Amino acid sequence: MSVSECQSLERLLESAVVVSWADLVHGGQAGLIHIEYGFAVDGTLDCLKFSSSISRGHWLLAVEYWTSPSTSHSDGVCFHNGYESQVLKQILDLAMPRQTEFLLPVDFGRPGLLQIATPTQQGSVAASALVSETLHHLRSLAELAPA
Repeated sequence: MSVSECQSLERLLESAVVVSWADLVHGGQAGLIHIEYGFAVDGTLDCLKFSSSISRGHWLLAVEYWTSPSTSHSDGVCFHNGYESQVLKQILDLAMPRQTEFLLPVDFGRPGLLQIATPTQQGSVAASALVSETLHHLRSLAELAPA
């Protein structure tokens, strides 16, 4: 059974932000996180950019993830501006190479955008459970993959 039968990649990304909240808004204060994503030719996500609201209308790039390298960037996770989150890195490193296991966002010919507001306690608990279950499933898939 694939993860896609129960969840979208966007939902996992939102949950990843929630469980990494304190790392992405420096200390867990109230704020907003934007995730911008771009598509590859095959309809999968090629790049993710996580930005933190540092003040009204001002955003600071926190994290980028690229599925393939180019002359301007390497592939994988890259943190910027003093941000760091091992939890988010782990989630992206496991989920993005296996993103076809999820329901993918529809490519309308433009970049996508998710906006995540300060999570509630209930939202944090739900996000933690979803991430834990998903990571367990993705690790199982990685173990089954041929070497």
